[in-house]
Parts: sequence; structure tokens; C-alpha cells
Amino acid sequence: MIEVANRLKHVEEYYFSKKLREVAFLKSQGKPIINLGIGSPDLEPPFKATMLLRDSLDDEGANKYQGYQGLPELREEIANFYNKRYRVNLSAKTEVLPLLGSKEGIMHISMAFLNPGDEALVPNPGYPTYGAVTKLLEANPIYYDLNEDNNWLPDFIALERLDLSKVKIMWINYPHMPTGANATNKFYDEVIAFAKRHNILIVNDNPYSFVLNERPISIMRYNNAKDVCLELNSLSKTFNMAGWRVGMLVGSYDHINAVLRVKSNMDSGMFYGIQKGSIEALKCSDMWFASLNSVYQLRRELIWKLAESLNCTYDKDATGLFVWAKLPSNLKSEAFTDIVLKEHSIFITPGTVFGTNGEGYVRFSLCASEEVIKEAIARV
Repeated sequence: MIEVANRLKHVEEYYFSKKLREVAFLKSQGKPIINLGIGSPDLEPPFKATMLLRDSLDDEGANKYQGYQGLPELREEIANFYNKRYRVNLSAKTEVLPLLGSKEGIMHISMAFLNPGDEALVPNPGYPTYGAVTKLLEANPIYYDLNEDNNWLPDFIALERLDLSKVKIMWINYPHMPTGANATNKFYDEVIAFAKRHNILIVNDNPYSFVLNERPISIMRYNNAKDVCLELNSLSKTFNMAGWRVGMLVGSYDHINAVLRVKSNMDSGMFYGIQKGSIEALKCSDMWFASLNSVYQLRRELIWKLAESLNCTYDKDATGLFVWAKLPSNLKSEAFTDIVLKEHSIFITPGTVFGTNGEGYVRFSLCASEEVIKEAIARV
């Protein structure tokens, strides 16, 4: 076999890619596995979005290559969405870039701004892709601590003590995954000032702001944000469209244009019908969000019961698509989840997937029906 590139020596296969194979194998052996590990919405997308996707297949040019910046009307609707839902004004022409899911945006942003040997500040715990992509580009992730005592927010005093001379990007993610913590107004002002002092690009990954969260916030609302910030967002969780692969990036023209220079060499545009359906989804009324959250509220209350039955504690003020639960003292996350999988055929995620500061915690997904969660409770 031809020797793989050096960059692969520092990156492992994504945890869920490996674990889902194990879960699939157990199912093939007749095990009645309940999957509470993955944040893949099981609810339906907006009906009008699905219908518009279907109806658009007969449009002229529907099956042709699409523009690298997406349909103008999609960019316009993203800008309208930000204005209505976040009170942020964006230029649809220059400050909005549709993506094939926000995960690709993490790679494109990193490719646009990181050279080999550069550094990126990555949250611990946090989404594993931030660090993995940094390593793939032969840059160095510098993990900054988040912990429960500080409400899962960065310690800026500790960050200022670091050598930041090689840091180009800082990844933040609020509402936070996996903990469900929300950031304060003070935090957003602090992180923007920190970025301006050290010439660092802040990237806020913001796909969870409408799930069980009464105060959706965009970092772009804050003074000077466009000077030093980009924000990723997604239709996956908000509109149950994870498999459609629709994300967005917003920020200043210069930052967006740099990412477009990468993206335009990596794909050939988003499928026309998906763009048309996404436009309709973004127009959803307040009733959509109320209905979505009423379902998740009931599920979360059941997950809390499941966590309690496993002797775990949790924060009722946390938001988002998951419940982040603390294990009894002296229990290790991976060993605990392996026991739960073996003894109860329930798959939950060990906190260590998200970093060393996830030790002693587990994550439950709300992407399962009430009946399934009740079955899990009964098993335990």
C-alpha cells in the first residue's frame, strides 16, 4: 500500500464513525440497541420545505451546476433570517455564504487562514472536528480549558498568559456543545476585545441557538464583531434537515471572500432543489420553533429521569439538543458508557470524546422518541 500522508498520522477516524459500526454490528447480532448518542434529528423537516424541494425538480436548470455562492434568493433569505431572529443586519451579496453543511465550513475556514505551524485555540471540551481539521492542515491545536466551575466559559486571564504569537483562529461554540452552556453579553464583548488585541479570528459555531433556548444570540450583534469574527450556522438542528447538508457562514466581505476562494475549488455548488427547500424553511413562523421545542421539552424531561436512574446529575438551565450529565465520583466516562451499552443495550456518548475535561461526564441525545426513551428508563 502507498504510504499515507503525514497529516493522517496525527488524526484518528471520527469517534462516531467507529462507534456506529460497533452499534450496527450489535444490532445485526440481535441486540435491541437504543441509540441516545447521536444528535441526528428524527423529526420531520418543515412540510413546505419538502414540498418545494419536490416541486422544484421540474424547474429549468434544476439539475445543472449551481453557483458557488448559492442562489441569490437563498442568500437573501439567510440575511432576512438573521435580521428577524438575531437582529443582525447582513449584506446578502457580500456577507453571507451558503455551505454544504457547516462542518465543511470548519475545513474551508481553516484552509483559508491556517498555515503549517500556525496555531488555533480549541475548546476542551468541544466539537472534536475543530482540533482534527487543525491537525489535518499541519497546524497546532492549543486546547483551552472549559469547566463547570466557570460555567463552561473561557478563562481570559489564563488565555492572556499563553504565547499567542502563532494563534490565527479561536473556535468558540455557544450555545455550547456538549454542555449546553450559554454565553453572556460580557463574554461576547470580552472575546471580541481579546481577538482585536491579538489579531485572532474568532469563529463562533452557532447551530443550537433555537433548540430549548429562549435567548438566541449571534456574535454578530456585538460591536466590532465583523472586524474579527465569523459565524457558522446550520439548518440541521433548527429545521431537522441534517441530511440535506445546508449550512451558512456570515461575516465581513474580506473574511467571506477568503473562504470562498477555498470553497470554489472544493465543490460545484449546492443542489438546486435543496436550496429552494431551504429558502422555505428559513421562512418558518414562530409556531415552528414552539412546536419543535415542545417535543424536545418532553423528551428532555424523560432524559433527566434516565440520567437520574443512572445516578447522574445535570444542569436544568442548559440548552440545546443534548443533556450533559455528571457521573458519580470516581467513575470513568468510557468505562461507564461501555457498561450501559453491555448491560442495557443503550448507547450514550462518553464525555472524553469532546476532550480531557469531559472525563466524568456523559452526553445524552434528545433525538429519540418518547417511547424509546421510556424503554431506556425501563431497562435501567
